[in-house]
Amino acid sequence: MANIKVAVWNRSTVLCDAVVSAVVPTLQAQVRRDFAPIWGVDADLTFVPKAQRPTTGLWWLVVTDNSDVAGALGYHELTPEGLPLGLVFAATDQRVGLQWTVTASHELIEMLGDPDMNLYGFSQARGNAGTFYAYELCDQCELDEQGYQINGVRVSDFVCPEWFEGFRAPGSTRFDYCNLIERPFQLLPGGYSIVLEVPSGLGWYQISEPAPLGTRTRKEQPPLGGRRERRMRTRDQWRRSKICNSARLA
Repeated sequence: MANIKVAVWNRSTVLCDAVVSAVVPTLQAQVRRDFAPIWGVDADLTFVPKAQRPTTGLWWLVVTDNSDVAGALGYHELTPEGLPLGLVFAATDQRVGLQWTVTASHELIEMLGDPDMNLYGFSQARGNAGTFYAYELCDQCELDEQGYQINGVRVSDFVCPEWFEGFRAPGSTRFDYCNLIERPFQLLPGGYSIVLEVPSGLGWYQISEPAPLGTRTRKEQPPLGGRRERRMRTRDQWRRSKICNSARLA
């Protein structure tokens, strides 16, 4: 039994309870079998249907329809108790030809890996100069095609801690679960990372690797109010989403 409890709450009108609940065992298997042994973080997942509301003390992964911020396919918020909350926009995914299960896996893993969005890896170039890399664990390898299947359901690839360790030689270890990344800080096609260079005065910004022409991707630039965009702002500038507010009032 894990210390972290996550409610997978279906709030979508394009996905029925049966469809979402059928994916929860896959997400649970990825967290317990694949993610936890590598990152040391485990969680127990529970499905919550539309007509109900999560009990107290749970983190939330909310599957809803459309982003209230243009271009955001999923991002992180807080529950009414101030606990981590991930949002997955299934209708938006369907409209642009992406698989909502990959977005759900992506959001869940990143929420577990850095729930407060305050962890970073540092690559020191020389003297006092270097680059901080935000602990986003799926952005680097986030295309649907770069993921893998569990019980016929596609989930997101994710990086290993070694991705943030600059001393690792290329090909010397496993940098992501699917073994697609060959060296620290490498971005796969369509991948991105939020970085802070010191000294530079530029603040946090996003670097990315272009995806192949015609490849469906999640938004390359951080959407307003999204997890990546929030890393670039001080916390007093964070905005709550309309979707989260409506879920609170349900």
